[in-house]
Amino acid sequence: MFDSRHIKTFHAVVTAGSYSAAARALGYTQPAVTQQMKALERSVGTPLFTRVGRGMRLTEAGEALARHAETILHSLTVAQQQMSSLTRLRAGRVRVCAFPSAGATLIPEALARLAADHPGVRVELLEGEPPESLRRLVRGECDITLAFTYPGLHEEVPEELAEIPLLEDQLTVLLPAGHPLARRRAVKLADLMDERWIAGCLRCRSNFLHECAEVGFAPDIAFTTDDNLVVQSLVAEGLGVAMMPGLVLSFLRHDKVTVRALDPASRRQVSAYVLREHLRVPATALVLDELRAAAERRVGC
Repeated sequence: MFDSRHIKTFHAVVTAGSYSAAARALGYTQPAVTQQMKALERSVGTPLFTRVGRGMRLTEAGEALARHAETILHSLTVAQQQMSSLTRLRAGRVRVCAFPSAGATLIPEALARLAADHPGVRVELLEGEPPESLRRLVRGECDITLAFTYPGLHEEVPEELAEIPLLEDQLTVLLPAGHPLARRRAVKLADLMDERWIAGCLRCRSNFLHECAEVGFAPDIAFTTDDNLVVQSLVAEGLGVAMMPGLVLSFLRHDKVTVRALDPASRRQVSAYVLREHLRVPATALVLDELRAAAERRVGC
């Protein structure tokens, strides 16, 4: 209904007491002020000023608008300042949902650099495993999701999401110290078909079962747990063997567990996901850039 320029000029007229005084204060010509006030009166549908001799007086509508004009202009100024802070990355909030091993590695590295260069940008952390973490992103519960996929599972990403690949995370086999196969540099999955297994989260377990089926056996899964420390502790006590991503082992490694590569190599893809229209949000784009940089600095994944 209102043009902010007209409100600014109206406030100047009220404050200065006349069109000519307002024109001088604003650096406008008097006809320009007159035209703006006529346009404002057309917008509100009623006169705002009435002539009294050589002066002017506010109508009832003018008095009502005058009471709000300063508040309107102040709100606009505050809004402009906030928009400027967001676009210039002096402020902003980004909610990141990540699976545990990404939350313990990529996230701290990215946020450390972010905090140093852009202390006004705040990041809220949430924890979640895919595919639920992707559904949370679609529902608007977070702004960025870090998730992983396995090539053999043919998982579909919702159309509204953009995927930003970060790194390939190599899978390894965990063996108890002293296990006969620990002497090898790499282990074939088929060589472990008679072992008892400890399986992880649902998506990792699905990939594990798929890979075992590919080489011709159904594993004996003795334990299932999402806790990587529990997995390693069970292996350390000789209660089974496990498949674990290298990203986990980069920050958590039991001293009684032997880690061996798989032959042939097996990997999972770690990516960041964001709603496509949010790729242009400055704070979100900045966090994505820092996550890419953190992934590039990692070795051995």
